[in-house]
Amino acid sequence: MNNYIEVIGLGGGDINQLPLGIYRKVLKAQSPIYVRTKDHPVIETLADEGVSFLSFDHIYEQENNFSDVYERIVQELLHKAKHQSIIYAVPGHPMLAEETVQRLLNQQDIPVRVSGGSSYLDDLFTALTIDPIDGFQLIDATSFNRHELNYEQHLVFCQVYDQFIASNLKLTLLEDLPADYQVTVLDAVGSQHEQIQTIPLVELDRSIQVSNLTSVYVPPVPKHLLNHTFNRLREVIAILRGPNGCEWDRAQTHESLREYAVEEVYELIDAIDSQDDEQIIEELGDVLLQVLLHSQIGEDAGYFTIEDVIKGIVEKMITRHPHVFGEATFQSIEEIKEYWHQIKLQEKGHQETKTSLLAQIPNSFPALLKAYQLQKKASTVGFDWEQVDDIWDKISEEMVELKEAIKEEQPHKVEEELGDYFFALVNLARRLNINPEIALHRSNQKFVTRFNYIEKKLAARGKKLAETSLEEMDFYWEEAKKGEERK
Repeated sequence: MNNYIEVIGLGGGDINQLPLGIYRKVLKAQSPIYVRTKDHPVIETLADEGVSFLSFDHIYEQENNFSDVYERIVQELLHKAKHQSIIYAVPGHPMLAEETVQRLLNQQDIPVRVSGGSSYLDDLFTALTIDPIDGFQLIDATSFNRHELNYEQHLVFCQVYDQFIASNLKLTLLEDLPADYQVTVLDAVGSQHEQIQTIPLVELDRSIQVSNLTSVYVPPVPKHLLNHTFNRLREVIAILRGPNGCEWDRAQTHESLREYAVEEVYELIDAIDSQDDEQIIEELGDVLLQVLLHSQIGEDAGYFTIEDVIKGIVEKMITRHPHVFGEATFQSIEEIKEYWHQIKLQEKGHQETKTSLLAQIPNSFPALLKAYQLQKKASTVGFDWEQVDDIWDKISEEMVELKEAIKEEQPHKVEEELGDYFFALVNLARRLNINPEIALHRSNQKFVTRFNYIEKKLAARGKKLAETSLEEMDFYWEEAKKGEERK
């Protein structure tokens, strides 16, 4: 079979933009020319000159999304080409923002020839008086992800066919830009019907008429409007650590920042326990700041960058979730956890051949958290109590030994037995799926809240703590406790 599909471009404006070679080819066509849409000024002119067209506009009305529209167009073109060679005409240039052309090129059944046609980009740059060398993105308004946008470059959204697309584009841009940010709407650039209008972003789907030839231009966004983006955060940290930055930030090292990492995590836990979303946002930002500072220190020293940090965690997440990013299947959460355990053993196998299993637990952990992690790690190889009741028996045993040490008035022995008692309690928490560090943190916060209540009540009566009896403080303590229970 020698049949083929020849794809031609109709340009972005009127007949004057159509290359002479394409014009002659169209006039000589013996069969109707297939067009993605008849909504183009060139088609109207050529029809007046006797050229016959068959469009796929009806498919747009029958399908719910553009992907299905494009697939149906491609399949119909391939079906027609099985019987004879055909010409398929698209707006603009065939290789510019034409999904149907890309799908045709990706199939192997029917040969495809691209004869070209003028692109509207030259006229667009002229109309906007911009130089794309400064950085430029051409984006399909019908299909894009917000995170792909680089607001520091010139952005042009093409294929803004209708008000619905314009509305979706506006709502997406409003996630990052203020409502009054000025954008430019261009229609039929380079033709006698060219229209250019600059409006506030919020008016994008209200005060303009869109067509098959409409594009929207977003000029480069000033840095102060990008303070919510990751790249801007990274830039700020680099400036702070740079030659003209802050002396304190430049003086920091991985070691000097250790205490702040611990503090920020605990402050985040406080915010989570308080169920305060605004505070959670702030504390998450402080934790992220620690990540960026350490990464910048690594980059300044030439050892690693934030990209290395991100790459490591992305690859770890993909590797540990083959049931999401691969073909694996798991029947339960327990199976997933077991898989994670095996992966960790493989990842750190070279370490475990030289060191103890427990050496994986950081020495810098707080004692309570370290006890929890030590027991958790040991349990992975079967070193664990069989029943929870066995742990209760151990707790009772440790309490007896602690009391005996106290009676013997041996401080060193009391300290040892008290540690064993704590260790046994941590084991119970682990078996109950409770993190003892978080549990004790909540109890600490509860104590602070109730004690503050006592202080507040006494202050209202003009009394000081030192002048108050234990009985009276106990009264307010119980009152605070009852108030918590009512919430």
